[in-house]
Amino acid sequence: MPTVNCPLSTVHCQLSIDNLQDFLESKVLQYNCPSFISTDPVSVPHRFSKKQDIEIAGLFAAIFAWGNRSTIIRKSNELMQLMDNAPHDFCLQHRPKDLRKMLEFKHRTFNATDLLYFIRFLQSHYRENISLESAFFQPEASRQNRMENGLSAFYNRFFSLEDAPRRTQKHIATPQKNAACKRLNMYLRWMVRRDKRGVDFGLWKKISPADLICPVDLHVARVARRFGLITRKQTDWATAVELTDALRGMDKKDPVKFDFALFGLGVFEKY
Repeated sequence: MPTVNCPLSTVHCQLSIDNLQDFLESKVLQYNCPSFISTDPVSVPHRFSKKQDIEIAGLFAAIFAWGNRSTIIRKSNELMQLMDNAPHDFCLQHRPKDLRKMLEFKHRTFNATDLLYFIRFLQSHYRENISLESAFFQPEASRQNRMENGLSAFYNRFFSLEDAPRRTQKHIATPQKNAACKRLNMYLRWMVRRDKRGVDFGLWKKISPADLICPVDLHVARVARRFGLITRKQTDWATAVELTDALRGMDKKDPVKFDFALFGLGVFEKY
């Protein structure tokens, strides 16, 4: 029986392939719980109750999600404050003078030019749609390629407005460029996954949790490779699909729940 070496802190254990699912399921239960929220960017949309506010706060928190997690949360909350803690109303009803306070906002390489375009896109979208889900949902796509097509469609829609800044393209990943799309896949997990654990919102009903693609960053990729869940050396869209296909072998209806386990093992347990 093949085994997997899994050093957890100072403890070493031997996991058979048959036991891997049970082990990951236990880690899902450990990390998919309300205590996870406060130190994670998902805490930002959890401040809100209005659906559209959750969508917008979640999008910014996900887009900002690289680097130090406390900084991500702080900068996301700073932006929500600039939007008067009512991001949907702000995007729809702001006046040109209201945008002046946005000009000094910056998070890493995300600057005022990017922010003003994001607001312009969100205003345009919400004037015609009640939810951001419609920007991702592709009903005509086959189930095999549904999220790939949905993420590509979102990228194309996002940059369809006149004079879209070229520099802002680096903040919205797309499978068209073979990007892993970690941040957008994480955002989709937040919006789509439905359970009673209290972390993910399950607001969107047209997209099935079964179709989601697992968010893959360096931590998740490292743990997944050690478990033999992925074989590719690079971390790109094909790798995200490879990992998700492996996770579907454990739970075809909700493969992305294992993101909690892989992320927790990589970040908190330094696996």
